[in-house]
Amino acid sequence: MKKQLFKLLAKVNKAILPSLGKREVDMSKAKKWQMALIGWRYYVTRNSLD
Repeated sequence: MKKQLFKLLAKVNKAILPSLGKREVDMSKAKKWQMALIGWRYYVTRNSLD
C-alpha cells in the first residue's frame, strides 16, 4: 500500500513539478525552495523504489 502511494506521488511529481536537472541548477547556489523541492523528490523516489 505504501509503495503504491509513493509510486503515484512519483508520477505526479514528474508531471507537475519542474525538473531542476534539466535547468542545470548548481546545488551550492540553489535557493531554499529549490533545495526543498530536490529533497521532496528524493524522498518520494527513494520510498517508491523500496
